[in-house]
Amino acid sequence: MLKKKKTEVYALGQHISMSADKARRVIDQIRGRSYEETLMILELMPYRACYPIFKLVYSAAANASHNMGSNEPNLVISQAEVNEGSTVKKLKPRARGRSFPIKRSTCHITIVMKDISLDEYVEIDSLKKT
Repeated sequence: MLKKKKTEVYALGQHISMSADKARRVIDQIRGRSYEETLMILELMPYRACYPIFKLVYSAAANASHNMGSNEPNLVISQAEVNEGSTVKKLKPRARGRSFPIKRSTCHITIVMKDISLDEYVEIDSLKKT
């Protein structure tokens, strides 16, 4: 029986108080890039969404080094997606006893990292056995 080696790890951030569109603007820039290049891009971009995404990328790399023992130069962001979360609804008091609704949107961010050195190792192994 052939057992496939796990090459992907992920980090998930839920209920981040930010619009999904604003987070997607940053996520689209880092998808498919290496770990070190991603950290450099996120540090230099001027958007508020960069900090929670930076923390998630760092967490996914820590998961990869702890769970699979992989090195950081071999990591690549294979998938990155942003989904809309729940909306926090509040009422703000206004003049003459009226109220005004405030809708605070949240989002869920998923970062999936892949170790390219382990992926190549699995392909070479499968070729030797057949």
